[in-house]
Amino acid sequence: MEWFVAVLNFIGLQILNVPAYLIGIITAIGLIALRRKPGQVIGGGLKAALGFLILGAGAGVVVAALAPLGDLILAVTGAQGVIPTNEVITAIAAEKYGTVGAYVLVLGFIVMLLLARFTPLRYIFLTGHHMVFMSIMITVVLSVGLGDSLGWLVVPIGAILLGVIMVVMPAFAQPWTRKITGDDTFAIGHFGSAGYIAAGAAGQLVGGKSRSTEEINFPQNLRFLRDSMVATALSMVLIYWVFAIWGLIALPTDEALKIMNGSADAGAYMMAAFGLALQFGVGVAIILYGVRTVLGELIPAFQGIAEKVVPGALPALDIPMVYPFAANAVLIGFISSFVGGLVMLVILATWLGPVFGLALILPGMVPHFFTGGGAGVYGNATGGRRGAVLGGFVNGLLITILPATLLTVFGSLGFENSTFGDADFGWFGTLIGTGYVGGPVVGIIVSLVVAVVLVIGASIFQVKVVNTGWVPGAKRDALIAEEDAAAAAAKEATTGTAQQE
Repeated sequence: MEWFVAVLNFIGLQILNVPAYLIGIITAIGLIALRRKPGQVIGGGLKAALGFLILGAGAGVVVAALAPLGDLILAVTGAQGVIPTNEVITAIAAEKYGTVGAYVLVLGFIVMLLLARFTPLRYIFLTGHHMVFMSIMITVVLSVGLGDSLGWLVVPIGAILLGVIMVVMPAFAQPWTRKITGDDTFAIGHFGSAGYIAAGAAGQLVGGKSRSTEEINFPQNLRFLRDSMVATALSMVLIYWVFAIWGLIALPTDEALKIMNGSADAGAYMMAAFGLALQFGVGVAIILYGVRTVLGELIPAFQGIAEKVVPGALPALDIPMVYPFAANAVLIGFISSFVGGLVMLVILATWLGPVFGLALILPGMVPHFFTGGGAGVYGNATGGRRGAVLGGFVNGLLITILPATLLTVFGSLGFENSTFGDADFGWFGTLIGTGYVGGPVVGIIVSLVVAVVLVIGASIFQVKVVNTGWVPGAKRDALIAEEDAAAAAAKEATTGTAQQE
């Protein structure tokens, strides 16, 4: 059986763990189903994989640019606590649970395909690294909850839970995703979906007649800010310089210089901050190009899979796929999410921590950018500028409080210093883990009931809401349409009067 375990480990960690490979394979399969020529299959698969690698390269540039800023913020504020990092806790947990996690990952993918084929939830989750993160989290919770005597149940129960969460969350988010894209071209397969749904709902509450972030009217001399790349870069320069100056004031000079790439003097320190801000803008531009490349190859190919394997299926893709639809909202959502994280940190420090024993969750720049940026896009789709701000803020609250509750589960498992960061890990892990407080039998029952309830609830939501074409934010759309019509009528009347004179 060792060879079988080795094969599963290879598939799980070396293929499914690499989104680019998974996307390339899926694209090639779709092109084969469409009976394309071998050259088109190879070329399409490679180009889709390259597009995802480009997206990943852009994400790497963004992460590298944000790391010094995050260190500087923690240094000047003196905050102490846990920074949620999916990669870190996955690496720690994989040392003990990696093999079982590989079984859960592979079988969970099969469960997802079966659910997509035989239920109304026709979504194929293709964000490989999030599959790995979720499979490890589920494996850890079940392994400790079930103990050695019932350890053989970890794989089947874990596979069911993983397959379920991969089809239900894209379904619950789809009305808001469709509002962004304008059609059902793709769904979002990212375990920050609870934050995106909350952001879209918050946008509906406050939208009113608020215009889209992409319609911001700049003065004539500031027209260049309509270019999202320029606006992003300049905004980040301002943010970096504010904290850089704060660092020079609040910290010993040598310590501040060391944080910003070991700068030699204050001038080099400020220019290093400037360079990192521009690097951030470059990273965002690379991400947007990668998204366009993936869409150009994957969507046509996916039609072949939908027709042959899972009729009517949608690819559920990573959150940066929505960034091109509202680039300004990405930046607004990121900043608002970070502010929300700071607000919830204060609440944890002054109330929830002392009363309920919750740990302090420090705002990490990377999760706040990727999930906060996505939340900004979702909030903007239903509530315009106000929605982008509130949506990002709500997401920031969620990805601070939910990791804190999840840490209460992991604390008893020996992972006190780390936790998962995105919203769905928080609520799903806490819900499953809490069930095992009552013992293995209670935990198994809770796990299976949660799985069944989620599938039934998401199926009903899919049939009654998604398939009927419900449009979130329709009231705001109507108000803006009335306002535009009134403005057009007034302009026409003015033009007619002028012509008569």
